[in-house]
Amino acid sequence: MLRIHQALQSGRHPNASTLAASLEVSSKSIHRDLEFMRDRMELPLEYDPARKGYHYTQEVGNFPTLQITEGELFALLVAEKALQQYRGTAFERPLLSAFKKMAAALPDTVSLNIADWEQTISFRTRAEPIVKLETFDTLAKAAAQRKQLQLTYRKPGQKATELRIVDPYHLANINGEWFLFAWCHLRRDIRTFVPARILAAEPTGKTFARPQKFSLEKRLRDSFGVQSGQGIFDVVLQFNEIAADYIREKRWHESQQLRELRDGGVELRLKLSSLAEVERWVLGWAGNARVIQPLELADSVAQAARKILQNIPVPE
Repeated sequence: MLRIHQALQSGRHPNASTLAASLEVSSKSIHRDLEFMRDRMELPLEYDPARKGYHYTQEVGNFPTLQITEGELFALLVAEKALQQYRGTAFERPLLSAFKKMAAALPDTVSLNIADWEQTISFRTRAEPIVKLETFDTLAKAAAQRKQLQLTYRKPGQKATELRIVDPYHLANINGEWFLFAWCHLRRDIRTFVPARILAAEPTGKTFARPQKFSLEKRLRDSFGVQSGQGIFDVVLQFNEIAADYIREKRWHESQQLRELRDGGVELRLKLSSLAEVERWVLGWAGNARVIQPLELADSVAQAARKILQNIPVPE
């Protein structure tokens, strides 16, 4: 409707057919919008048979696009704070533009003290991923426009790079980290790439069709983070009373089940497709977590703990 308003303001007397073509909708949708603007928004809108198009019979100032409540404005402010993590990325400019447009459409007076809320809400990321803006922009545009890419990629722990031809399906920010989910033509499978490890991304000139069955939600449903495997693991962890409250305060996974222990601790049950990420998570609890099952997870945690001990210097 804002686009229709702008066309009317131009004085070109647009009709339903021309508006439908420019907005890529049906003529019926245009007629419904025009009726809403005239009857519900009370805009001075009329059809001119001589010009075969619509026009305003009176001068119209700002288009009444947004009526916002105090609660909605507060929610918008919280969202703006959360979006600060995208500063420095390719999303910064369009997000700022969107917020400026919404701010311009706000009513003149709203009973909310913005300055007070500015001092009481913030979002912080302690470890900010380092991503080249040019690379990030290329990935985002390729995923949106279904353009195939050639990546120069370096795996962690390796100095040599690899060339990968990929069809970028989806860019996701998971727990503050960016990941690219793409079909890898070398591995013939969907693989996860970290943008910070992409040294170069060049379009191949080819396009692709994203499979309708691809769903990031389904792909990550049984993962503990971003790594999904082909296995099915029933994971049982026990946390002592020092860590128990932290476990109770969050929903760590969709499959989780909690059971209270007599000593004040808590038992956490998960159903996962991979153990790599949960292993690192268990180690991060500094001995306040114990693996009950599966056996391979208990063994891998024990081996990692022994490596940690080996790297600790013995006091003289």
